[in-house]
Amino acid sequence: MSTVDTAAPQQRSALRSVAMPTEHGGWGITVEPGILGLMIAPSLSGLCLALAAVLAFLARTPLKLALVDRRRNRMLARTRRAWQVAIAELTALALLAIAAVALAEPWFWWPGLVAAPLAGIELYYDIRSRGRRMVPELAGAAAVCSVVAMIVLADGGSATIAIGAWLVLVARTATSIPSVRAQIARLHGRGDAARSVLIGDVTALALAAIAVVVDTALSAGAVAVAVVIVVQRILASGATPRPPKITGIFQMVFGFGVVFATAAGVIIAG
Repeated sequence: MSTVDTAAPQQRSALRSVAMPTEHGGWGITVEPGILGLMIAPSLSGLCLALAAVLAFLARTPLKLALVDRRRNRMLARTRRAWQVAIAELTALALLAIAAVALAEPWFWWPGLVAAPLAGIELYYDIRSRGRRMVPELAGAAAVCSVVAMIVLADGGSATIAIGAWLVLVARTATSIPSVRAQIARLHGRGDAARSVLIGDVTALALAAIAVVVDTALSAGAVAVAVVIVVQRILASGATPRPPKITGIFQMVFGFGVVFATAAGVIIAG
């Protein structure tokens, strides 16, 4: 009896170690495009795409572990568990993608095709155990943001709204990811990241401005991105850096604020 009692928690822990993402901030970046897309253009096909994005985020963890072990020519117990979880989640993702294709308007998928190289960049770094670097984080975030464009197009929505909403969300990640990384570096007493934060902020403002040029209905979303930049700067000016958990909460608030402002602006303009 004692063997069973101790083995079950260990098994759950082992499964959790290969199945659950450790990038807590990735949850917000993953669900924001789905929420924004469904607020702008609610549909069953859009729901399938939003759920597929979440599954893709979940599948990344076991797939990364399995591919890293394969690259190192080793087959461990965790490797087998990782493959099992990854195959199950990717199968469910494929079924959701098939359902979306069956329900959606034609040609909704082209933003995903455009974003595929960005996802490939993230996977390339993941396999080499370098996924926590700036480049793969930004590339992966930009790729998942394409989901909002696909959801809008799947419901027959405007291509300019789809592209503009994608740009607004990419702008949000372009400023937030360097800012978070700078806060964590500061917390651990590492080098000054002011340059990367500045580049991220300028890039975010440029992308937000382009979104407004593409479609003026995205103006509220662009303003929300600018507000996020200002608030991040104010918060970062404090003498003591905030713990990662608090930073994560702030970023979640920022992300949903951009989503709701963008959706409200599009709905009002439409």
